[in-house]
Order: sequence, then structure tokens, then C-alpha cells
Amino acid sequence: MTEDSSTRTNSKTLQSLVGLGVFGIGVVMAVGAYSIPSDAGYSGVGPNFLPSVVSLVLLISGLWVVWEARTGGFRQMDEPSGSTRGDWPGFAWLSVGLLANAALITTIGFILSCTLCFVCAAHGMRLSQSQHKLPFDALRLLKDTLIGLAISAPVYWMFTKLLAIGLPGLTTTGWL
Repeated sequence: MTEDSSTRTNSKTLQSLVGLGVFGIGVVMAVGAYSIPSDAGYSGVGPNFLPSVVSLVLLISGLWVVWEARTGGFRQMDEPSGSTRGDWPGFAWLSVGLLANAALITTIGFILSCTLCFVCAAHGMRLSQSQHKLPFDALRLLKDTLIGLAISAPVYWMFTKLLAIGLPGLTTTGWL
């Protein structure tokens, strides 16, 4: 087997695994949708309708991806761009931001936890674009914090004040 044909076979296998993964997520979602009570709600549509539709689309998409991979691979696929290896420090900052948001949202409220998530994500993205050594920049940290607040505060207010959807707040006033 030549190097080109072994690479093509490996690519088909990886593409098939992606399709099987999508199909597997569709199966898990279908089981979950089936377990939701189907009592008819507005216009005869129950709460299990949308999860059922999403799981059906995932099942079909997963099978389609496997079929595409097995019948010649993804056609007209561009060559991958970017680095040949993952950027672990940037990934770590993004992960810390998401996990901190999930862990702290009920403690410090939606606005501050989402701001922290934004600051960590911005640092991780910036880190992935550099040579993994960024000097501490207080002005950049302040800008990221203000941008995070400018994004998360209006979202919080829209959900809590306009849509009357309860999100965890820092105070009981509904403004923080």
C-alpha cells in the first residue's frame, strides 16, 4: 500500500468515526426524547417534539456522513488550515472559562460568571495566536472585562426583565 492510499484509508476511517459519533449522539438524544412525557401542549405539540426532531436530524446526518466517507470520502474538501497540532494552553484557558462559568453561576450570578468566561476565552484565543508567552497586560484585562460585562449584562436583563426567565443573579433585585 502506498503512502497516499494509506492516508486516504485513514481519512475515510476517521470520517466514518465522525459519522458514527453523530449517529451515536442522535441515538442518545432519541432515547432522551422518548423518555419525555408527550402530553400535548400548544397546538397539540408536546415537549418531546423538538428533541425528537433534533435526534432524527442527527441520526440521518450521521448515516449520511458515514455513507459519504465510505463512498469516496468528503468530496471537494479543502486541505486543513492552521497548525498541525492542537493548541493546549489556549484550549486550557477556554476550558477553565467554561467550567468556572458552570461552577460559579449560582454563586456570583450570571453576569459576573459569564464575564469571567469571556475573559478566559479571550485570553485563550489570544494565547493561541501568539507564541504561548503573553505578558500580563492590565489594560487588556480591563478591556476584556468591560466587553464581557457589556455582553452579559444586557443578555441577563433581556432574559430576566423582558422574557421573565429566571437566571441566577448576584442580588435579589434582578438587576445584577
